[in-house]
Amino acid sequence: MTTVEGIVRGKLTAGQRVLRVVNSSIVNVVLMIVALFWLIPTIGLFLTSLRSGGDSASSGWWTVFTKPAELTIQNYANLLQNPTITGSFWNTIVITVPATVLVVLVGSMAAYAFAWMTFPGRDWFLIVVIVLLAVPIQVALIPLARLFGALGIFGSVVGVILFHVAFGLPFAIFLLRNFFAQLPGELLEAARIDGAGEWRIFFQVVLPLGLPAIASLAIFQFLWTWNDMLVALIFTNSESQPLTVAIQSQLRQFGSNIDVLSSGAFLSMIVPLIVFFAFQRYFVQALLAGSQK
Repeated sequence: MTTVEGIVRGKLTAGQRVLRVVNSSIVNVVLMIVALFWLIPTIGLFLTSLRSGGDSASSGWWTVFTKPAELTIQNYANLLQNPTITGSFWNTIVITVPATVLVVLVGSMAAYAFAWMTFPGRDWFLIVVIVLLAVPIQVALIPLARLFGALGIFGSVVGVILFHVAFGLPFAIFLLRNFFAQLPGELLEAARIDGAGEWRIFFQVVLPLGLPAIASLAIFQFLWTWNDMLVALIFTNSESQPLTVAIQSQLRQFGSNIDVLSSGAFLSMIVPLIVFFAFQRYFVQALLAGSQK
């Protein structure tokens, strides 16, 4: 066995030797170092959120490695007692969760209709959905602000939710329609032969099989809505503003509010990360679905 391996190794070309070096553990170490550099801002934000405002103003966050006594959770305790931050945090949840659920539910039903149902004008409606993907948000800000003002929902949470649902549906329909169209048609026909209606096929067959794509869509929509500031800055008031707007308003007093800003920003960042890692398995399955077909 050793002789065979020696012969194989002797026949390796220069390119193959380079590839072997590339695949070695040295590259893994280099990638870990690169990843560490990418994480430095996040680490710095986290450590800053654990320091007092005075310490952050007088020295950099890296001094905690020589002075670990500077670390404290008092910033987060104060954050929970700040009505502006806590109120905006709950506003963010109230905006993000319904906007995500509605986009996933309505988008998946529309995608199923476009993929497996026949109705007049289906292809034209699909073209309209694809065209809507190219419409920038900025184009609709003023018209929708006027419309929401006439309806009496401008400055409320409802207006922001409707805005995110409207602009999230084209992408949701396009993404899920392409995924649902790859499902085996024989399975759906077998369900129809057994007497299942379209609603039963959708909820008991299509949704379980399309769970990876639906989870991916939920991650995208959640992140877009949670991290949005432009729409929230225009369509909310002081009572309905989300966390991004509340943190932005604190920037006017950056020097005196750095403890609030750092802890609030880290709180705003950690929630999407938790959601992403919770659905990471389905996200990877959706990315690999096309290559497995």
